[in-house]
Amino acid sequence: MFKRILISNRGEIAMRIMRAAKELGIETVAIYHKVDISSPYVHFADRAYEIKSETPKSAYLDIEQIVETALISGAEAIHPGYGFLSERSEFAEAVESAGLKFIGPRSYAIEVMGNKTRARELMAKAGVPIVPGTKEKITDLSKAKEIAEMLKYPILLKAAAGGGGKGMRKVDAEHLLKDNFEAAQREALKAFGDDSIYIEKYLENPKHIEFQIIADEYGNYVHLGERDCSIQRRHQKIIEEAPSTVLDDELRQKMGQVALNAAKAVDYVNAGTIEFLFDKNKEFYFLEMNTRLQVEHPITEMVTNIDIVKEQIKIAAGEKLSFSQEDVKWNGHAIECRIYAEDPFNNFMPVTGKITYLREPAGYGIRVDSGVESGSEISIHFDPMLAKLISWGPNRTAAINTMEKALKSYLIKGLKTAIPFEIAVMQNEIFRNGYYDTSFIDMYFNIDVLNEMRKNYEEKIAVISALGYKIMKDNKKPIYNSDTHSKWKILGRSRILS
Repeated sequence: MFKRILISNRGEIAMRIMRAAKELGIETVAIYHKVDISSPYVHFADRAYEIKSETPKSAYLDIEQIVETALISGAEAIHPGYGFLSERSEFAEAVESAGLKFIGPRSYAIEVMGNKTRARELMAKAGVPIVPGTKEKITDLSKAKEIAEMLKYPILLKAAAGGGGKGMRKVDAEHLLKDNFEAAQREALKAFGDDSIYIEKYLENPKHIEFQIIADEYGNYVHLGERDCSIQRRHQKIIEEAPSTVLDDELRQKMGQVALNAAKAVDYVNAGTIEFLFDKNKEFYFLEMNTRLQVEHPITEMVTNIDIVKEQIKIAAGEKLSFSQEDVKWNGHAIECRIYAEDPFNNFMPVTGKITYLREPAGYGIRVDSGVESGSEISIHFDPMLAKLISWGPNRTAAINTMEKALKSYLIKGLKTAIPFEIAVMQNEIFRNGYYDTSFIDMYFNIDVLNEMRKNYEEKIAVISALGYKIMKDNKKPIYNSDTHSKWKILGRSRILS
């Protein structure tokens, strides 16, 4: 087993990996740009090294400096987390070339599956069903028009070199193609350094279902079941759950085997995720493979009682998987809400600011993976996700109720978050019945609904503020403890959002 590892990431995922490493008796090394010097993960690590760069984001993309820091620190391995360099094959190669272990897949798998057109071609050869579309990169608008006419509108433009919703555009008609194609190219170039696009037939209202797979260096492959990630805004996930409401045991076994076949096609090692689109006819199609740890991995951990991060580290250290497919049992139901610093009443636009007060929920069936604390500055430099709130229950209804209660007791002052919207989702009848797909937000939370939510939300805040002032005046002294300006101390936020 390793004695020391470096985590080439920041925020909540750095904290998550460090906790797993420390529980295994492994020392942890953090890297940070100067804007992160006060971040919780920096102080939680056993050692921390500054990475100097012109911009905060570029610091976490500096392969040479990160590898050099790992060597200086005495680390034996590097865990990339998700985002940043986690799906850059050149980073895995650089780590391996330096004599260190990359806690993730081999560089070949990252390269092949990171190129969406190559991945589609490989999956087709392996017998994995794929969405009708191109197998080659597209850089020319006239070629895009030709393919779009063949596939019939609507179509989906996607960045060939990356995922996560970047460079993705739905096009409903030919006259909309030019502007969307050029916009997708610009976004793809900015996000991945490659402006090539591929085109898929757009599937109307599918579910987004992914399978967690994990494999060791000895040819042992196991899947840990599925996650339903259909609730998305701007093609990016915000709420996930496990298991899915639409899969029975037979279909789960079938899709799980296809996922394993996809992983075997690239000799995959370590943890990864095979993503599918699932249509109304219960047909499923390969979407992409994420060659890294997923943001939503905790819900799989909650229903399987398997620590995926610990398994990642053990596999990288040369150990065999500690379980077989027959050992994997699914117990209960889990839901994850991503706690974003964004305004759900303004098209979920990211917001910045300082967290002036933070109170995280706690209790049976509640888990919080957080990277912030009171006083944390949320800037424009990074993804606006602050934390992940996970609930577990013996059944789906119990998990939803636990999540709703936890969201109502989650207090973040100083900036807006997605929490009011996520509470509304937990209360939504369509969601509670499980009859939803990727069109859920557009269908049930249009601008009129969100404006009504905003109005009700602001009215309740005004009422509570007025009541708090009256109580203070009647008592002629503050009735709070530590925060003498906080109306939340009086009644609790759950009263506001109930």
